[in-house]
Parts: sequence; C-alpha cells; structure tokens
Amino acid sequence: MSLPNDSDRPASSGVPPVRPWGPPAGESAEAERSSFSLAGYRKIPILSVLIFALLISGVLIRAYRDVSRPEAWEFWWGSSSLTASLVQPAPSAFGSGKVLAVSGKFDRAAANGFRKELDDAKLRAGDTVAFSSPGGNVTQAIIIGEEIRMRGLNTAVAAFDGSGRMRAASCASACVLAYAGGAQRIGVPESRLGVHRFTTTVQTEDSVADTQQMVGLILAYIRRMGVSSTIMEMMSATEDIRWLTPQQAADTKLVTVPLAQR
Repeated sequence: MSLPNDSDRPASSGVPPVRPWGPPAGESAEAERSSFSLAGYRKIPILSVLIFALLISGVLIRAYRDVSRPEAWEFWWGSSSLTASLVQPAPSAFGSGKVLAVSGKFDRAAANGFRKELDDAKLRAGDTVAFSSPGGNVTQAIIIGEEIRMRGLNTAVAAFDGSGRMRAASCASACVLAYAGGAQRIGVPESRLGVHRFTTTVQTEDSVADTQQMVGLILAYIRRMGVSSTIMEMMSATEDIRWLTPQQAADTKLVTVPLAQR
C-alpha cells in the first residue's frame, strides 16, 4: 500500500471542491445557520402578532360594549343637568367666603360640569358649596365629594332666592355622598339629609360582584371623609328615603358644624 503524495495533487485554485450533496464546504454551515435564523425570526413575530391581535380584539369588544351604552355617551359628551350659581352677597351664616349654590340631579356628566363651575367661580379653601338635590349617580357624587375635599371647601344644604337670602332645602340619596366631602359640613336649620339603599339600572354580567364593589367603594369613601360607617346601615335598611334627624346627622358625623353654633 502506497501513502498519498501531496505533490501529485493539482495546485489549489482557491475554490473549495464541490461536493455532490450540497454547496462548497464552508458555505453549508453558514447557509444552514441563516436558514434556521430566518425560520425562527418568522415564527416568533407571527405568534406574537396573533396573541396581540387576540388581546386587542378582547379589549375593543369590551370597550365597544361600554361605549355603546347610552350612559357612556352621556358621561363623555353629555351636558350635566346640575345647575350652579355664585350667591351674591354671600350669606353671613357661612362667613365672609363665597357660596356656590348647586341644584339638580347628579347625572353621569355631573362631575365634569361641577369642576368647571368651581373653576369659573374661583372658590378657595373655606368657601362653601350649598346643595339642593334629590340625588342621582353614586359614582359621580363621590367624585364631586372628593373634589370638594381636595379643594378644602365646606358644604351645606340650602337654597337661595334672587336676593341671596337663604332658605332650607333637601339633599337626598347620592347628594349626601357629595355633601360628605365637605371639610366642614354645615347643618342648616330645617334642611334635610335623606339616605336610602342604592340601586343600579345597568345590567352587567356579574351584578353581585358589581354590587359588592359599589358597597366597598361607598364604605371606603365615607370613612375617608370622617363619616361614621353607621350611615351605611341606615342606607341599607330601606328602599325609601329615610330623613335623618338633626341628632342622627350629628351622631354619624355627617353634620360637623350645626349652624346654630356658628
């Protein structure tokens, strides 16, 4: 057996010999790596796009259901039925500060309209918002109450004639939650505060869970405002309006400053 002699081989031309099963040596591994990378690159984005599309479709469907409700359109683009007017001159019973008299029902556009009224009236901490309302949307009333507390405003239940003279008024249902936002909650003689069990008019997939969430929202809010949780028991006890006595309003800390003491 003779050993191979390299000197008998033809001089290399610099190009690797072509193999019968594929591209020249050196190019095969690189081509395979490129093919593998390209395949992986194609698969991952397609899967991600599909997942993203499913998530977006779910969100859009939920959003469409929410926005398609009449109350959603009222919230974003509707005008509030609440009316507000700056009382001039301010009643001496509330000190020297301004008084914004607010009346009407708390609809789903109430909070946006109320903020605008506050800005236009340029109320400052220590000024008073006087309510006269049968109630309405609970969530909007809580937002209004939070806005009142954030600005350091006081609240009262009263109405006023054209000359600015104060008279007794009523604040019931959701209005009580807005009234609870006052830094000081003034009790006006003969004015009334009324509570009752809240109801929902919107049908949802899980009404029980929604009710529990609403109860938790109201309870957390009234505690944060410094009102006794006993008021929740009074609210839950009846579907009809329960008008609180002056003593009950004081005991639950709903009224913090009876007007007779000012």
